[in-house]
Amino acid sequence: MKLLIDTHLLLWAASDDAKLPRLARELIGDPDHTPCFSAASLWEIAIKRGLGRSDFQADPRMLRRGLLDNGYVEWPVTSEHAVAIDTLPMIHKDPFDRLLLAQARSEGAILLSADDQLARYSDPVRLV
Repeated sequence: MKLLIDTHLLLWAASDDAKLPRLARELIGDPDHTPCFSAASLWEIAIKRGLGRSDFQADPRMLRRGLLDNGYVEWPVTSEHAVAIDTLPMIHKDPFDRLLLAQARSEGAILLSADDQLARYSDPVRLV
């Protein structure tokens, strides 16, 4: 199963942060699952790091390299993903999360997230 990992979970997994939920750690580490990350997450980190957000201090270049070195699959953002956003109800207004959700739906993946608001979409979000 392909797992698209939400941005905060990526940051927590990469830094081995105790905030990473146990279930997320198990699902990401399961050899039957393919952990994936979106270019949109690195874009989000770069923007929010530049704004000085304390929860986005990771260097996006180093994070990308570490994720690739640890077997994560990188997904580009395509026009198919971009236009799929217009099919989503306006439950969540965060543009990065909406793009991740559209990607997961387009690619037949589960979006792994700790975001209660995002989980209101249910399928294909898996709240951890």
